[in-house]
Amino acid sequence: MHTPQHDTPITALAGAPPTLRQRWHSAMAVGHTRWWMLALVFFATTINYIDRAALGVLQPILAKELSWTAQDYANINFWFQMGYAIGFAVQGRFIDRVGVKHAFALAVLLWSLAAASHGLAASAVGFMICRFLLGLSEAANYPACVKTTRLWFPAGERAMATGLFNAGTNVGALVTPVLLPLIMMVWGWQAVFFVIGSFGLIWLVFWLRHYHDPAQHPGVSRAELNYISAEAQAPAGKVPYSRILRLRGTWAYALAFTMTAPVFWFYLYWLPPFLNQQYQLGISVTQMGIPLIVIYLTADVGSVGGGALSSWLIARGMAPIPARLTAMLLCALCILSIIAAAGASSLWLAVAAISLAIGAHQAWTANIWSLVMDFTPKEVVGSVFGFGSMIGAVGGMFMTQIVGYVLTVTNNNYAVLFTLIPCCYFVALTWLYFMAPRQVETLPE
Repeated sequence: MHTPQHDTPITALAGAPPTLRQRWHSAMAVGHTRWWMLALVFFATTINYIDRAALGVLQPILAKELSWTAQDYANINFWFQMGYAIGFAVQGRFIDRVGVKHAFALAVLLWSLAAASHGLAASAVGFMICRFLLGLSEAANYPACVKTTRLWFPAGERAMATGLFNAGTNVGALVTPVLLPLIMMVWGWQAVFFVIGSFGLIWLVFWLRHYHDPAQHPGVSRAELNYISAEAQAPAGKVPYSRILRLRGTWAYALAFTMTAPVFWFYLYWLPPFLNQQYQLGISVTQMGIPLIVIYLTADVGSVGGGALSSWLIARGMAPIPARLTAMLLCALCILSIIAAAGASSLWLAVAAISLAIGAHQAWTANIWSLVMDFTPKEVVGSVFGFGSMIGAVGGMFMTQIVGYVLTVTNNNYAVLFTLIPCCYFVALTWLYFMAPRQVETLPE
């Protein structure tokens, strides 16, 4: 049988490992269905973060109209984190048992209704209730996205795929300051929440119509199915938490994520108030919107680039776990830039420092989530991810209270907070280096 010349790269003939570009062309040749599934979870993540980021962008208006203090705002965010932590405790297990398609559909329906309900709130207490319900339902997003990626992508593509769907967080965060002021000027702040709540309902139609697990998908080719199913999928079943908690990887992920996940919550909730206070910005597109767009565009580059970096290291012959850890070390070094943000002499120096730090954080996140997929058995990846993320959400609950307290007693001085952020990553990386399994674990009996 004749083999076309381009099917066998010259570097492979010479004994050299294939380049990332060659691996990409080879991977795309087997089929594209998995990338369409990834697009669905990317847009879900984008909508998820539009719903979350809305409160931070509207905070100056809502604080004035509803007479919120800094502590009121911290308490509102605390109740989101409370719901988020509880949601993580059950969502990962629910997804593993019911399946990602139906579990995720239910979650998006509920969080869309919760997002719209903010438009009916008239007090800080009302917003606390709405945020709790939003957090409870939105906690399904990342266990569902990680489960989808684990089902649809082989190890060499997981970090890239994770970086791509996680880029939805930044797309959501940068769309929000552009879209929300326009809606608010026309219809008022209540309408903002009704509009963003409708986004999830539109997405739900596409998800229910087009998503299937690999073995059941009518459009996936045999070649692509073989490519993504090198490991046999264990049959779904009830695996008690006692067995999951005895996995070394569960605790490697849970504690490292707890140390670093609250940092992004800090950016999401407090970055607009920081920029508004430090540089007297409003919430218009030209004042607040453009700096946030630059910051979150950089975060998108970091999210995809961080995944591409570890994928490149794997393509060069490095094992997946060491490749992720090496990429995460480079991310931690870049995050040191945040220290310069608090005392920056101009808005754009602060934006540059924050952009590099957030981009590095998103690259870190793409790799730590890929670590979970690398060392966790497929049948419990949602549960392990959900448990670890629940612990991280509990850390986020306390973070919101600590930030509110520090800013209250220091008259809104952010320098201490920006100085402590990089320390979290180096401590977490040390923990992962010693605790992360180097291969897929076997469930204990």
